[in-house]
Amino acid sequence: MSGTVQNRDSFLNKIANRLGRDTFLSNVERPEWSYHPQDAVLKEADAEELLEALKTQCTKIHTDLIETNKADLVHTLIKMVSEYGGGPIVTWKDSRFNDYGLSPLFKEIWPAENIEIHEWEPQLGEENIKYAENANVGITISDITLAESGTAVLFSDLNHGRSVTFLPLKSIILIPKSSIVPRMTQAARMIREKVKNGERLASCINFITGPSNSADIEMNLVVGVHGPVNAAYIVIQDL
Repeated sequence: MSGTVQNRDSFLNKIANRLGRDTFLSNVERPEWSYHPQDAVLKEADAEELLEALKTQCTKIHTDLIETNKADLVHTLIKMVSEYGGGPIVTWKDSRFNDYGLSPLFKEIWPAENIEIHEWEPQLGEENIKYAENANVGITISDITLAESGTAVLFSDLNHGRSVTFLPLKSIILIPKSSIVPRMTQAARMIREKVKNGERLASCINFITGPSNSADIEMNLVVGVHGPVNAAYIVIQDL
């Protein structure tokens, strides 16, 4: 059912008149600012410096950060999951896991050790959410990572359920080193470029900065209020 807009011009012209204008502006040009402070943060930082900035921020947002490479990723992930208490585990359905050599771990090693693992399956619908609710660890991959704030940007879609990050007790996010950018400024531009190029974007883009926390009550910080109690970033050397 479509609606009908009535008296729009007269309404907007009345507002324009109250603001001292003759009529409302229909074509507003984007202003050209003399200064761009949002571009100054970590402007000259290389990949190593961005990683160091991310490490520093993770100490402030109660997030474990582990560096590894593709060859050692399986061992690193096994160790991290063990430290977090083991399964049940829930993961995205993502071809990048196979690219990183994790398929044998997900489909053979952990099942053989009786560690329950569920891969998000769109056909199961809300049953996926039940698995996520009962999971001890959720494993996902960051699409863009913000060094300044320690934020992982995750694009949700049919195979990338957002519940995998929000509902398990612990969250492990794989961070390709190549995904690290200075701050929100670069992430917003990357997303905007995707839109301009006609790429189909996720209906939900999540900006996740460590485990959930709140200081609403008497400014006392409590971690793990509504979501994962622990969070870890595993940075994969892919440059």
